[in-house]
Amino acid sequence: MLAGLRRWVGKCLMRLPSYGIARAQYQAALETAWLMTIALDPRCQDPRRLIRYRGSMNSQNDEDGIIHEIFRRVGATGRVFVEIGVGDGFENNTAFLASMGWRGYWVDASAECLGALERHHLLRERVKAKIAFVDGGNVGAILGEMGVPREFDFLSVDVDYGTYHVWKGLREYRPRVACIEYNAHAGPSCPWVVPECSRTTWDSSRCYGASLKALELLGDEMGYALVGCDFCGVNSFFVRKDLLGDRFVEPFTSENHYEPPRLFGNVCWPAFHRSWVSAGVATGQFETNAER
Repeated sequence: MLAGLRRWVGKCLMRLPSYGIARAQYQAALETAWLMTIALDPRCQDPRRLIRYRGSMNSQNDEDGIIHEIFRRVGATGRVFVEIGVGDGFENNTAFLASMGWRGYWVDASAECLGALERHHLLRERVKAKIAFVDGGNVGAILGEMGVPREFDFLSVDVDYGTYHVWKGLREYRPRVACIEYNAHAGPSCPWVVPECSRTTWDSSRCYGASLKALELLGDEMGYALVGCDFCGVNSFFVRKDLLGDRFVEPFTSENHYEPPRLFGNVCWPAFHRSWVSAGVATGQFETNAER
């Protein structure tokens, strides 16, 4: 662990001109906490524990690595994604998938993501975007208008205030894997959800979304099992129950998979996060594996 920490601190120091001091401090603190958790938390000794596979090309909280690992285990069919709440189009949970040839659908209340599509013609070819304010009552109709298939590979929902209600509104859709933002401030055991209020947006307080326990219970009703969270305590990951096998750590509960909010020193993400390339994909990856 100490050797790994020394290597990472060295990298942070070398990259100070591009990181800035605040970013370097944040990255070093986050890496230290992660290394200590992997080394000292008995839960993390199981190689199926998803926080072991963190990695980021375009995601904000190392979701890219976890998403890749999940699909390495369960496989993908058509390599189709849906992301609701995509930010600027460069920093989200599906831009990296699009760079590897996946195709999908973006929905966001802001038109900011259109800039990414305008700048990269391949991204524009692979992603169909719609600008709309989404809530639990209209999300199904919006995806229907876009032509989203009932079954696809990956769903990501992060609309801050109403994330729980948006996912609940997608009962008719059956993605293989779902990434859903949770409110880690509510702890691991309290089934807490904000009221469903159409057009309500996040006010930057701790009153947003739903606790991990509330999402666990909703996912269970919809046929999904909670299989992990990212290390920062921001996003939770669910896999359709028919795909579980023995690939993930049981029990599939919030008490087992909860990660606390590790947003210490959360600073603006630098420019190197916000880029996109069409990457080559090595053979042997999770191209199509519906039978796994």
